[in-house]
Amino acid sequence: MSHTSISTAKAPAAIGPYSQAIAFGDAIYTSGMLPIDTEGNLEEGIVAQTHQVLTNLKAVLAKGGFTLEDVVKTK
Repeated sequence: MSHTSISTAKAPAAIGPYSQAIAFGDAIYTSGMLPIDTEGNLEEGIVAQTHQVLTNLKAVLAKGGFTLEDVVKTK
């Protein structure tokens, strides 16, 4: 079974040798998300940062055809 790299402009680009996410079969594996927007601006405060991380994660999941409802494990 092959894997597919997932990337969207609606979340910050991956910086380094990794992808925003990898789709493998019926699953998607996301990388760590930073609390920055697509312009590279860092949010201030834990509430704003948490909101930005979830916004980024939702965008990456949507690109792969998934939603937060599909998440079964976090780390």
